Amino acid sequence: MNRIAEYREIAGVKQRELVTVLGWTQTRVSNYEAGRRTPGLAECRAIIVALNKLGATCSLDEVFPPLQRVAQAA
Repeated sequence: MNRIAEYREIAGVKQRELVTVLGWTQTRVSNYEAGRRTPGLAECRAIIVALNKLGATCSLDEVFPPLQRVAQAA
């Protein structure tokens, strides 16, 4: 479970803008947002850098909560 789309939307950023900054395909980012694919640590870090560059203020743990936090929230 990740919160990529949530933080992207809070920052008023369209998925296309995030894709451009990352240099990835829209399908890849869409799959990550929807949870159909799980990004590795390097990809997670790249997403955080891109989101912050686009105006979001977020950390790795906020966008990709540790499993313990996910379990507590459920």
